Amino acid sequence: MKSLMKTAGLAAAISAPALPVVAQEAAEPIMDKGDVAWMMVSTLLVLLMILPGLALFYGGMVRRKNMLSVLMQSTLITAMAMVIWVIYGYSMSFGGSTSPYWGGLSKMFLAGVTMDSMVGTFTDGVVIPEYVFIAFQMTFAAITPVLIIGAFVERIKLSALMVFIALWLTVVYFPVAHMVWDGSGLIFNMGALDFAGGTVVHINAGVAGLVGALVLGKRMGLGKDMMAPHSMTLTMVGASLLWVGWFGFNAGSNLEANGGATLAMMNTFAATAGAILAWSAIEAIFRGKASMLGAATGMVTGLVAVTPAAGSVGPVGAIVLGAIASAAAYFFVSKVKNAFGYDDSLDVFGCHGIGGIVGAVGTGIFTSAALGGIGYGDGVTMAMQTWIQIKAVVITIIWGGIASFVILKVIDMVIGLRVSEEVEREGLDLAVHGEAAYHE
Repeated sequence: MKSLMKTAGLAAAISAPALPVVAQEAAEPIMDKGDVAWMMVSTLLVLLMILPGLALFYGGMVRRKNMLSVLMQSTLITAMAMVIWVIYGYSMSFGGSTSPYWGGLSKMFLAGVTMDSMVGTFTDGVVIPEYVFIAFQMTFAAITPVLIIGAFVERIKLSALMVFIALWLTVVYFPVAHMVWDGSGLIFNMGALDFAGGTVVHINAGVAGLVGALVLGKRMGLGKDMMAPHSMTLTMVGASLLWVGWFGFNAGSNLEANGGATLAMMNTFAATAGAILAWSAIEAIFRGKASMLGAATGMVTGLVAVTPAAGSVGPVGAIVLGAIASAAAYFFVSKVKNAFGYDDSLDVFGCHGIGGIVGAVGTGIFTSAALGGIGYGDGVTMAMQTWIQIKAVVITIIWGGIASFVILKVIDMVIGLRVSEEVEREGLDLAVHGEAAYHE
């Protein structure tokens, strides 16, 4: 931690759960088996977030005839992202290049990585095996594109989706991960705080989802047909699995099983609880009833908001941050989306995009020691840090938004994005997969 602080300042040091610092042989680096065990468990917890957590959360919110398609898309994207990560994704993100935009190709196919390879943590002289770091970051690369699909479920071709995700990971996710979490990255060296992926994961996914929803257009029958969630039970189960898995996502991003991980763990409880209560209270006030869908949405929004802040804000600040994020996301979901008429089907931008923006900017505010956070680096003020956070958000939105639009437009011209009207009416489960999620 001290060496990181000297080179990049405290702000940069605590911003990068994913910064792989090659262990210094002269310092007799120490690998603690407790840290390794915790990182292995955290990696599995993030996988739990995707399969079955996110798949069920999304699947429960679509119509019965499209449930299986959501499960299948989640499964295939997860597998493809993992293969791409091993082939070139890890190298593009953390390959050791000094470029501010990408990590290079020196570690394609995990070249040079062995059981004895180590990467540093945030404590001088403490290391973990590179394989566990690679696996942990691989689950982040897998869940992010799965988040996107909620914006345009029930109408996209499976082939077009898979091509889009492969290109999106390459052009958007890997470069942004490098820029935010690698020591040579553009946003990292700005001093931006992103403990576990507010920009890399949530704003990235939210923006891509919004662009996708706009390019594909609305679902047939929107506003006329019944499109209520077919199983709030499964959605609640999925959201709960996301919350459990998110402790690996946030606390695991500390890379060590120490006090920093416990702060991230506590904040993951606090922010989420604050967001659930806020969303339900807002619904009760403006709609007259607090819904289970609202509580589940608030749960995810709180988790999104605390992701960049988990390692630097205090628990009380986390509660407030979660509540603010819920209010902002509720406004976008209930007012802005309807006003503009776009069909972000499962509110990917409303929750992940807006929640991620609130969380990223709020990190700059609530990290203040005066508000219970761990404080800023020497000479850094709240205004300075918040401005850095805003710049990081803007860079992520522009990079991801433009690239997503171009990729989708090219795919649409070459193979088409949407299924036919007949397929959409019948439902993707039978028409595309030849199976049904349920049998009468």
